[in-house]
Amino acid sequence: MTGWFEQRGGLEGTVALVTGGAGGLGEAIVTDLADNGVRVALIDRDEAAVASIERSLSAAGAHHVAVVGDARDPDQLAALFGRVDDEWGRLDTLVNVVGGTFKAPFAGSTPKAWDALLRTNLMHVLHASSLAIPRMRVGGRGGSIVNVTTIEAHRGAPNFAVYSAAKAAVAQFARTLAVELAPDAIRVNCVAPDLAPTPNMEKISGGRPIGSSPMGVRIAVPMGRLGTPQDISSSVVFLASGLSSYMTGITLHPDGGTFAASGWFNWPEDGYLNAVPVGVLDAMDTTGGDAV
Repeated sequence: MTGWFEQRGGLEGTVALVTGGAGGLGEAIVTDLADNGVRVALIDRDEAAVASIERSLSAAGAHHVAVVGDARDPDQLAALFGRVDDEWGRLDTLVNVVGGTFKAPFAGSTPKAWDALLRTNLMHVLHASSLAIPRMRVGGRGGSIVNVTTIEAHRGAPNFAVYSAAKAAVAQFARTLAVELAPDAIRVNCVAPDLAPTPNMEKISGGRPIGSSPMGVRIAVPMGRLGTPQDISSSVVFLASGLSSYMTGITLHPDGGTFAASGWFNWPEDGYLNAVPVGVLDAMDTTGGDAV
């Protein structure tokens, strides 16, 4: 018997294309879509991760296409869309996961670095969307474009200026495109996580495991825990499904409340403050290090 979610979600038998679909957030998104009966095509540069998720999808009997490639390359991206045309003859969902950054003050960065960040975080979204739109239109069923961005698109991010600007551009692109495509029932939305440990997140943090300080997580995240890849993939599945059929141009924030807090931290002895408590500063002066 088909349940309420399956009936309203309407994902069974639909087709999704996911850029950056192997490892980390991409793997969780692809797995959750496939578990809901979606036929999934994915592209990722990580050959080992692609092989791993392909084994998992095959073992689950999921219809899929998995390609080792670079979604930032327009030709490779177009080739995958062509594979989807040949394999299933329809496209219902596009999920843009590809992204990445490095820590550096803007004043010390170069035009070559800016170009790399824009190519990684913005340009492929434009290319993928331009390829998806005519396919969704010709199907006459509408569709859903979901961009995975970041909380840094919505707040100042020192030492990540170009990255945050690129992600903010994706969010604004989504809002504008949502209005343009609304008459075609093609929805465009974003998902903006914060602290959800993935291999890429650990690279950005200099190799230190995200959440290695439980007290720090409790202070910084109102819900008191790190996110999981499934916290983010659940939002993507919702936006891909019919459950969100009247939602477009929005950003969901699966972040445990960090965007809502916006600089307010829950200190153990002092409660919520938007500055470091004097006692913590005194302890840091005494120890010469991090008191948290």
